[in-house]
Amino acid sequence: MECHDRRCSEEAEFRAKKSLGQHFLVDENVLEQVLSAAALDKEDVVVEVGPGLGVLTRKLASVAGSVVAVELDHRLVGILKRKLASCSNVKVIQGDILNLSPASLIGDLCGEDNPMSKYKVVANLPYYITSPILRHFLQAAAKPSLMVIMVQKEVGEAIAARPGKMRLLAVSVQLFSRPTIVASVPACSFRPVPKVESLILRLDVYQKPLVKTADIAGFLDIVSCGFHAPRKQLQNSLAHALALPSAQVATLLSQMEIDAKRRAETLTIEEWGFIYEKFVCFREQMSC
Repeated sequence: MECHDRRCSEEAEFRAKKSLGQHFLVDENVLEQVLSAAALDKEDVVVEVGPGLGVLTRKLASVAGSVVAVELDHRLVGILKRKLASCSNVKVIQGDILNLSPASLIGDLCGEDNPMSKYKVVANLPYYITSPILRHFLQAAAKPSLMVIMVQKEVGEAIAARPGKMRLLAVSVQLFSRPTIVASVPACSFRPVPKVESLILRLDVYQKPLVKTADIAGFLDIVSCGFHAPRKQLQNSLAHALALPSAQVATLLSQMEIDAKRRAETLTIEEWGFIYEKFVCFREQMSC
């Protein structure tokens, strides 16, 4: 009884750190939506980023084979280990997810009958670090098969945008996965209550990127150049970022049957692939 009282007291007295973007999910309906979107079974290994007070972790453990919960805040680790002591398939790790490779987290849990591609990521992501975490998993050697993440509403909509409203973030995520908005999440679903609404976003990860290249960084550099001045025409934005004459860029684009007057936000990932290949060949020719 004393141990139970102490745990309740610890949780009641715990104060979320604003600097870590901590907002803990307390809405049971939203928890069930996250769980449903993850489509888990006993073959799955789940990496949960930012388990907080472990409310979702316990639910994940009840349906998945194994759960690796990575928590940055050392204050929460003790609470998590005590709360989840009865869950033999949960491993709590204290650390910065960006300093931990996915392979190191799940390697000993994924044998021949459970390949690394079978693992999934579930996360209530701090808004300020959404992009780095997505990049960390989507560009890893050991990619998850699925990610279900809670993100700021505007960020989630930007990630799932279609051509016409694309941003660099959308291209960098959709290069590796197919995003689907699962549900909106009101601010009152969290404690403390954030100032913004959220979304549950499901990312079905491709086995290989949509653009076939060994130089993903180079591809994204070209895309970044295109979005250098997103409200400008594509020929001007690329020309300025690549330090090339606008007329020359327009010629290269016309060779791909891409209108040089379009804006970067209207392009498909396939079209970015054509642009990347064309400009790589152009650079190689210029260096000869």
